[in-house]
Amino acid sequence: NSRGAASLLKDSISFTDVSAAGLFEGHDLLRRGFTSVKNELLPSHPLELTEKNFQLNQDKTNFATLRNIQGIHAPLKLQMEFRAVKQVQRLPFLHSSNMAMDILRGNDECIGFEDILNDPSQSEVMGEPHMMMEHKLGLL
Repeated sequence: NSRGAASLLKDSISFTDVSAAGLFEGHDLLRRGFTSVKNELLPSHPLELTEKNFQLNQDKTNFATLRNIQGIHAPLKLQMEFRAVKQVQRLPFLHSSNMAMDILRGNDECIGFEDILNDPSQSEVMGEPHMMMEHKLGLL
């Protein structure tokens, strides 16, 4: 019965969801810190999600405006340039300011929080280069 077999397959776990150590992999305290269930469930402030997505929302608005003014080619060209600039990075243990992305977005003349006090997501402590490269390549 094909219907019975389909219902059995629907309830099973696909192989793409399970990695080699995915189900039994522990939490990495050195890279991710201590876990808090409360922080994973709810944002700590109502504006936190808006602030996290601010740049994405601003880019979408700019692309829509650019499309209305110049046509579909302008935002597509700009998105291709964004992708090309995002691919060029330094090694993971070296700080990268990504000046080309700032120039494309027009933020090169603006002074922001990260210019004075550095980006909060960037750590001041440089990690061990070999371990960080192995983690980026998925060898760890």
